[in-house]
Amino acid sequence: MQRGIVWVVDDDSSIRWVLERALAGAGLTCTTFENGAEVLEALASKTPDVLLSDIRMPGMDGLALLKQIKQRHPMLPVIIMTAHSDLDAAVSAYQQGAFDYLPKPFDIDEAVTLVERAISHYQEQQQPRNVQLNGQRPISSAKRQPCRTCSVLSVGFRVLLLAC
Repeated sequence: MQRGIVWVVDDDSSIRWVLERALAGAGLTCTTFENGAEVLEALASKTPDVLLSDIRMPGMDGLALLKQIKQRHPMLPVIIMTAHSDLDAAVSAYQQGAFDYLPKPFDIDEAVTLVERAISHYQEQQQPRNVQLNGQRPISSAKRQPCRTCSVLSVGFRVLLLAC
């Protein structure tokens, strides 16, 4: 599997800088954006393997961006970054199809690991699967659809995805 392409959108330049350096250090291609409008414009011609988005940004917030991305690219994993006190927003992000959330402040190694997991998940979904039923000719199942209903449980400051 090839290394991934990561897009980071955050209005805080220091967060963009730290993530860009860490992800590049892990061998990933990283592009940063200051706001959601820039991301949507770029999505018209390119698609990353994963997108990290802050939830609180001027103009279009992370949840509005997530909604638009899921309408256009339903399989694209989106990781929402949020402050610990933003538990309701994290739950809402899961319900709207976020791959995961990354609480701020975050451990940079955990952030890179989460991004790599999302990339693997996305790239696996892009591979056609051949299924043979009862000796019949192979049937290619293109892409799995994202879950529409997720059970979410809040525990302290973390949200656990129980079932999809």
